[in-house]
Amino acid sequence: MAKVAFLGLGVMGYPMAGHLVTAGHEVCVYNRTAAKAEAWVAEHGGTMGKTPREAANGADFVMACVGNDDDLRSVCLGEEGAFAGMNAGTTFVDHTTVSAQVTRELFAVGAEAGIAFVDAPVSGGQAGAENGQLVVMCGGDQAVYDAAEPIIGAYAKLCKRLGDSGAGQLCKMVNQICIAGLVQGLSEGLNFAEKAGLDGCDVVEVIGGGAAGSWQMVNRVGTMVDDEFEHGFAVDWMRKDLGICLSTGDEIGASLPVTALVDQFYKDVQKLGGGRWDTSSLIKRLRALG
Repeated sequence: MAKVAFLGLGVMGYPMAGHLVTAGHEVCVYNRTAAKAEAWVAEHGGTMGKTPREAANGADFVMACVGNDDDLRSVCLGEEGAFAGMNAGTTFVDHTTVSAQVTRELFAVGAEAGIAFVDAPVSGGQAGAENGQLVVMCGGDQAVYDAAEPIIGAYAKLCKRLGDSGAGQLCKMVNQICIAGLVQGLSEGLNFAEKAGLDGCDVVEVIGGGAAGSWQMVNRVGTMVDDEFEHGFAVDWMRKDLGICLSTGDEIGASLPVTALVDQFYKDVQKLGGGRWDTSSLIKRLRALG
């Protein structure tokens, strides 16, 4: 078993770090709000660090799940950053959804100090994190990934390396692009069913077994029909992710017209006060249109 640090105890990181304890690893956690780290230690045991550097000191693997590019830089770099507490030959695994640019930047900075870096964004939402059923898409050196995969396995049902540094983040962008289109299509379909006088759940029971079926259909239709949107990944975070997708699309020459349109629809949801609603709230926008 390994000595592992986990940085960031949000709705994803908190249960992910807990699974590491269950798997038998020695875990030290850090969270920007110390009270959350204290609560985690009270629940799971282990220890906490007052800074990323303190938490990472002596760890074999340092895992992170924070908010965005700037948050990731802040926990990695500087006198109190994790890199300052890590020894040569250790590995940093980033589960945050960030740009491939910052991933490659930190990969290079880590390499200068002998620290390996794996970008490993996740999919599966809060439920996937709590149940240890996340899908993890990774980028980095093969040998480094091979060593990290068993640690990641504590909370993953599927973990795969897609290529060199940044490949994991690029794969996560594909994931978010696909989800955006799926949720908008599902929202339009359910709204159409309602306008036509059909029962949305009955409709989905029929079409979900055919070519229209999807994870979103299975897991979100009931709450969408009931106008409940507190069950998953927030609109604010989805817009952050789609912004990364659109920016990267411009860089590599990939056309993303549907993604750009759905991003603006999510902006409309934010204007309705739904920044913290889950991503299935696109149907709320359609209902507001009348």
